[in-house]
Amino acid sequence: MKPVVSVIIPLYNAAPFIGEALDSVLASTYRPLEVVVVDDGSTDGSLHIVQQYAASHPEVRVLSQPNSGVSAARNTAISHATGEYILPVDADDKISPDYIEHAVAAMRDDVRVVGCRAEYFGARQGEWRLPEFSYERLARKNMIHACSLFRKADWQRVGGFCRQEIYREDWDFWLSMMELGGRYVRLNETGLYYRVQPGSRRSRAKQHKREIIDAINRRHPDYMQRYLGGPLHYHRSWSRFLNRFRSVRQVGEFDRWQEGEVIFARRNTLRLTGDAVVKQFATPKLLRGVWYGLIGKSKARRSYEYALQMSGLTPAPIAWREVRVCGVLRESWYACRASECTHTFNELIGHPEFPNRTQILQAIGRFTARLHTRGILHRDYSGGNILFNADGSRVEVIDLNRISICRHLSREQRWLNFERLNIDREALRIMVTAYATAMGDDPAASAAFVISHRWSKHVRQGITHL
Repeated sequence: MKPVVSVIIPLYNAAPFIGEALDSVLASTYRPLEVVVVDDGSTDGSLHIVQQYAASHPEVRVLSQPNSGVSAARNTAISHATGEYILPVDADDKISPDYIEHAVAAMRDDVRVVGCRAEYFGARQGEWRLPEFSYERLARKNMIHACSLFRKADWQRVGGFCRQEIYREDWDFWLSMMELGGRYVRLNETGLYYRVQPGSRRSRAKQHKREIIDAINRRHPDYMQRYLGGPLHYHRSWSRFLNRFRSVRQVGEFDRWQEGEVIFARRNTLRLTGDAVVKQFATPKLLRGVWYGLIGKSKARRSYEYALQMSGLTPAPIAWREVRVCGVLRESWYACRASECTHTFNELIGHPEFPNRTQILQAIGRFTARLHTRGILHRDYSGGNILFNADGSRVEVIDLNRISICRHLSREQRWLNFERLNIDREALRIMVTAYATAMGDDPAASAAFVISHRWSKHVRQGITHL
């Protein structure tokens, strides 16, 4: 008896195209066949069109869910599918009538995935020329399109399509499948017609190259090690060569902290994983990479070592890690415990009504005195790097790579440490008065100096509202 094939179609606002996609699938020469469509929160009438097909075609089933993304929609469809084999088809694509029949015939015990040749249509015409498959090439780039046949049992073994938004979830999925072992077979026939639209998801993915490569390295380190000798690099074709000269240094247990929710992404990236925060520093330019790799210490290592000396003043350190290529620093990370503090100093700026504001300002002043008493000078002592909880009973400082440990801090050095705190004069007075009292300085003279310095600086910058 022939196995059932489940064609799964994620659907989101594809009303102009879904009819063509369904017609092409229903015209397949292969039976038994079922079509599972998951509407992913469409707002353009797509669901109504599919429901009409389901009413007249018993092979078609329709499911609905709130908008959750293509991976979630595919996983939902497959979880409800009854077939032994799964074939994803996008809602704006088409397949040839005999593709499924030939793909099933090509399945063997040692075959994991079966694909086919493809052609573009729509905004672009011609053959979609995918590179010949090899395990090493798959480590560097995807060459298996999403419309390829596989077993539902294998989908279960790899945990389905990645539920995180990584833009190339199909590439990630095929890597997971190939990690199970077995072969990929590409039929020498055109079975897929891939519609190209302006601003398509495929073209948008090119704008997220760094995020995609980071995600692939996090999720498939063993595959990359086996076929590239190390991680995939941003210059992908150079990965194997660069990995011959690559070295990794780390202190502490790091690997289990590498994945997590991105909570900040600009020049550097912060991820939250359980009770830990991991900071990935931006790749340094060449000269800085040479300095950090061959002469000085990386920002990650400095952050870790300073945190060890600042017990109780900063979140507890966990680990640091750095990657060098030919001795030049290319990547670095620092992991620490997530802070118990719930607010940043920035939330006090421009908000005189903030609850317990005076109490919190005084606590930050006394905390600054604790830093200076221990010879710690934070050279980026600014609003985003000072954390506190709601009643000011706990204050911490972060972003430690610009710390200096000094035997002696002059009075002026200490006072000037407040200059990056862009808050109103009365708040400065409260904070510096508490600081000076804790340090044994003259509170009036301290506050006068800090306020005068800050005010003159603001005047030079054209800021007069403080």
